[in-house]
Amino acid sequence: MSVTVDDDLWSAVGDPIRRRMLDLLLSDGSGTATSLSEHLPVTRQAVAKHLLVLDRVGLVRATAAGREKQFRVDEAQLARAVAQLADVGAAWDARLRRIKRIAETIQRGRDTDDEPTKSQR
Repeated sequence: MSVTVDDDLWSAVGDPIRRRMLDLLLSDGSGTATSLSEHLPVTRQAVAKHLLVLDRVGLVRATAAGREKQFRVDEAQLARAVAQLADVGAAWDARLRRIKRIAETIQRGRDTDDEPTKSQR
């Protein structure tokens, strides 16, 4: 089972500050670098750089709002990310089930080897 993963997308959401920014944008509907920086432990300039990363992978979209840009989460791209994560999770679940079956087979073989034969009784 092969799952295609968008490495740039997952690199973008791999950062805890960017995940927190997405949470804030989702809860508030939109925000600017200034408004987001009020809720984060980084500068406005750092927030602006994080927003550029999120924008580059399509997770947020910017519109002009006076001297600043207003950012909103692109829900279609977020849904794509969620679907990818579900696919990766399903692939790992299948791998883990196979590993469990192999381990159980090995254990059954060991249990059989440990049983005394008639001549040993």
